[in-house]
Order: sequence, then C-alpha cells, then structure tokens
Amino acid sequence: MARFIARRLGLALGTLFILSFLMYGLLEFALDPLQDLRENPAPNRDELIANRVRLLNLDMPWYQRYFLWLGHFVQGDFGIAWRTMQPVGQLIRGAIATSIQLVLAATIISILLGVTIGLVSALRQYTTFDYVITFVSFLLYSLPIFWVAVLLKQFLAIGANDYLQNPTINWPLVVTLSLISALFWTGALGGRRDKKIKVFLGALIVTFAVLVLTLATGWVENPTIGVVGVGVLSIAFAFGVTAIFAGLNNKRALYSALTTAVLGTIIWWPLQWLWAYWEMSWPWMFGLLAVSLAVAALIGLLFGGPDRQISIRGAMIVALFTSVLIFVDRVLQTWVPYNNAPQIRGRPLATIGAATPGLSADFWMTQLDRATHLMLPTLALVMISFATYVRYQRGAMLEVLNQDYIRTARSKGLSERVVIVRHALRNALMPLASIVPVDFITLIGGAVITETIFGWAGMGRMFLTSLGGQEVDPVMFYIMLTGGLAMIANLVADFLYAVIDPRIRVNA
Repeated sequence: MARFIARRLGLALGTLFILSFLMYGLLEFALDPLQDLRENPAPNRDELIANRVRLLNLDMPWYQRYFLWLGHFVQGDFGIAWRTMQPVGQLIRGAIATSIQLVLAATIISILLGVTIGLVSALRQYTTFDYVITFVSFLLYSLPIFWVAVLLKQFLAIGANDYLQNPTINWPLVVTLSLISALFWTGALGGRRDKKIKVFLGALIVTFAVLVLTLATGWVENPTIGVVGVGVLSIAFAFGVTAIFAGLNNKRALYSALTTAVLGTIIWWPLQWLWAYWEMSWPWMFGLLAVSLAVAALIGLLFGGPDRQISIRGAMIVALFTSVLIFVDRVLQTWVPYNNAPQIRGRPLATIGAATPGLSADFWMTQLDRATHLMLPTLALVMISFATYVRYQRGAMLEVLNQDYIRTARSKGLSERVVIVRHALRNALMPLASIVPVDFITLIGGAVITETIFGWAGMGRMFLTSLGGQEVDPVMFYIMLTGGLAMIANLVADFLYAVIDPRIRVNA
C-alpha cells in the first residue's frame, strides 16, 4: 500500500510539473500584462510600463520566471493578483469555500436521486416508467445550463416570490402535481393492474391532501417541521430504511431504528433549550452530530441480532436523518423574521450572490440566508448531474442483473430485496466510483457558467476574472489546484473500487 501511494504521488508530482511548465509557457503567449498601458495616453506611460515590468519581472525570459514562481509556490508563497495587490492565497481561500458550498449540496442530492431513480428504472426495464425516465434524463442532459439557470430565475425565484406576496391555492397546479406524483409512484412500484390502481389512487389522494393542507394552513408563509413532524418523519424513515436494508422481519434491526427515531424526537426539546442559550457554530453542530451517530451505533450494537452491522447501519442512517430534520426545523424557525427583514422585503428566494449584504443575522438565520441563495444554483447543477448519474446507474444495474451470480442468488431462494440490495446494487455502484470523485473535483474547479449567472464568486469566476485581467499568478494557482485535485480524485476512485469490490487489491 505504501509503495502504491508513493508511486502514485510521484507520478502526480511529475505530471503537475509538466502541466505547470506547459501552461506557464502558453500563458506567456496568451496574456499581455502591459496591454492596457500601451493604450494609455498618459504622459508618464513609459514610467508606468517600466514599473510594471519590474513588478512582474517581465524583463526575464518566461522559463526563468516560471522557475522563480515555482520556487515561491513550493514555499507557500502563491504570488499576488497584481491589479488589486491582493495575495493569491487570500483570494483563493474565499473562492474555494464558495465553490465547495455550491457544489457539495448539488453533488449529494444528484447522487442520491440519480442512483435511486436509475436503480428503479433498471428494475422496470422496458416499461412506461423506464421510457419516461430515459426521455427526461436525456432531455435534462442536453439542456444548456445557462438556459436552465435563466428559466429558474424567472419562473422559480421571481414567480415564487410574487406568489409569496399573496399565496392562494392554485387548483390547476395542485391537480397537475398530484397526477404527476401518482403516475410516478405507480410506475416506480409496478405490479399487477389492481396494485397499480391502488397505488395510483393512494398517491393521488395523499399528494392532493398534503398540497391543499400546506397551502390552506399558511405553511408556505411560515414553514416549520415541529416535534410532531420530526417524530412522524423519523419513524416513517426508520420503517423505510429497515425494509430496504434488513427487511421488516428482522425485528432487532427494526427496533434499533425505531428506538433511534424516538430518542431523536425526544432530544428535540432539550436541543431547543440548548440552542436558545448557547451560541452555535459549525464545530459544535458537527460535534452534536458525532454524538448522535455514536449513540445510534450503540443502540444498534445493543439490539444486535443475527447481523449486528445491519442494525448499527440502520440506526446510524436514521440518526443522521433525524439530526438533519431537527437542524432544518431550527433553521426554519427564523423564517418569519428573515422574511420581514428590510434587506429581504418579503422576497426570500435570492437570484444572485451567495449572501444578503448587510443582513444582521445569528447563526441560524445565516444558514437560512445561505440556503435561499443556494437553492437556484444547486437546482441548476442537480438537473444536469442527475441525468448523468441516472444513465450510468441504469446501465450498470442492467449489466449486473444479467450476471450468473444474480441468477444463482435467485435460484437459492433469496428474496428479491436481498438480491438487489446486497448482491446487485453494490457491484452496480462501481462505475459511479470512478465518475463521482472526478465530477466533484471538476465542479470545485468552477461551475463557471452557473457562478457567473448567479453571481457567485467561486473558483470558476475567479479564473475568468484573473484571465481577463492578465494576472498569471491566480491562473497558475487555479491550474495547480484543479490539476492536483483531479489526480487525488483518481486515487480516491481506485480506493473506492477496492472498498466496493473486495476482490480488487492494490498492487505495488
């Protein structure tokens, strides 16, 4: 393992050296830091040119400047953005944080939705549901991101903000969404005609009732989850997780998941008191999450069962879900003061920027403000990435389902749930193991169009700004960072292959 890592790191460093050398040379021909001064009619133009030549060492050959830059770079001096005289390290720190903030949520949502829908589509191969999902995924994949972003700003943000000024029940929209939900669940669950009719009617009635109650009770004006919502959703999620990963016949796994859900709901009350008197921060929040996961693991261990790992895993997944629900509920409690703030003026869905300027907010309102700014760019990225993951997951699942070991598992009398979850799904995730890390690093490198349209000062926008400003140091740091992260992503993909498939071993 050590030899493998050392060899891969050596190859990565050598590749980065060649990449940086070639890119520095190309930038020498592409950029002209003196262009604006040559067109400057000022009488002291020659003096200004001489000062900039000394500042940027332009009197040296480019390859000498490269080695001078490389020497400073390996020592942690990343240069300056000479137009603002701002250190590149300080400039890049904020850009990376912005890009990660934008990309992380989009990647997680895309993977969860893509894997789930792709799996169901493969299990319903050649049905109407499969054809519709295939059409929608190809449609989303072919849409230009700038067009999607503009439509989201117009219809989702501006339209929703106008609706929040005077919310009423839009009956055609409610009926349409109810029908779409009913058709989706009917196709996803499948079965005989009588089952499909029951699923269709059940999904139609439930969706219609939820939408009407949501709009009629004023929930959209003051959204909240509350302890009742946390309890109901957590218990329902506990049943769902157990049904998928263990089966409801595994009573110990079910009881561990339900115990975790009930305990998490009870914790809702002391947490409200704690958050009222204790100033929260992200380190504290991650600490509380770690404690909840540890308690859930202990609950699963104590319940045990024929397979302790299933009980522990199910309890930890439920604990994570319940923790997120409690956090979201606390954030939503600041909705009314946030919506009434003078900087918001009743239009909470933001269309530009990463935060509201001049907003006086505590930790919780700050998270709500970030969420409202994240919604549109995240949705734009999800729509594109989701389509890719659906296609990959569907194709991988269909290939796995035709393997001999799947037929053997079925012939041994294993339930379809065990065959799909324990045997097929794990191997079907292998293609995504090589795609997801690279996609994530690519997006960190800058969702250039998305950041530009929504006014996010991330890595992609910083790269374009520096390139247009003829600033070599920020561009070179961007190249080194994205190149290094791409190589790390490939290394992570290799290890994920070994984790997913125990037959794969790392050879030195």
